[in-house]
Amino acid sequence: MTSEKTLADAGIGRLGLCSGCSYFPDYLNSRRCKPGDACIRAHSGRQIDRFLRANPELAANYLGDIFWERRAIATRYAPVDLIFALKSDTDEVVRRVVAMRLPVDQLISMIHDPDREVRLSVAARLPEAQLIQLINDPDYLIRATIARRLPHGQLAKLIKDSEREVRKVVASRLPPFALHMLAKDPEPEVRAIVAERALPGLAIALLQDEEWWVRLAAVGNAPLDSLPPLTNDPETEVRDAALARLAERNTA
Repeated sequence: MTSEKTLADAGIGRLGLCSGCSYFPDYLNSRRCKPGDACIRAHSGRQIDRFLRANPELAANYLGDIFWERRAIATRYAPVDLIFALKSDTDEVVRRVVAMRLPVDQLISMIHDPDREVRLSVAARLPEAQLIQLINDPDYLIRATIARRLPHGQLAKLIKDSEREVRKVVASRLPPFALHMLAKDPEPEVRAIVAERALPGLAIALLQDEEWWVRLAAVGNAPLDSLPPLTNDPETEVRDAALARLAERNTA
């Protein structure tokens, strides 16, 4: 009775990338790699990933590889304590992986990384007490991420941010008693968010806003006795909203 041939005996892998590979033929025969599908020597991210997913214990061997994609994929699978040095890798894709895997107490040294995606990952994971250090980041997406995570008591530091999208986030998170700080924002989209969340006193003031959708948002929070003038508003939607709220009082 003859034994079944191994894949290598059958001629698979004798040519191409398998030739000269230190894992050939053992890994091929044990199906821990597959030519054209799972191969550490390939210049294909998918093949490299499949190989290291099946053999994560080998990832550390490729953290210093000359090919950036091989380093980046190895960084996903290597033990965390081995990737610290890659915080300053020359390739931003490698650093992005590092920023997603490092312990949060090790992220502070990456807040000035030149790559926006790296800083976004840092901003999303940085301990709350350290978020303030990114408050002046040149990229508004970073500042908006910070605005979503800052403690309420520190949000006022962003009310004068130059970017509307950042101030919109601030308006959506400020405690209602502090919304007056954005009630005169130059952007109506910001004022509309303020109006949607305003306490009654501030809502009354916003009923006079020059933009109709800000007035519309304020109708929902303003006291009923302040709404009759809005039944003559030049905008139909504002008039209808005011009339609907007044009708609720009459049917209560």
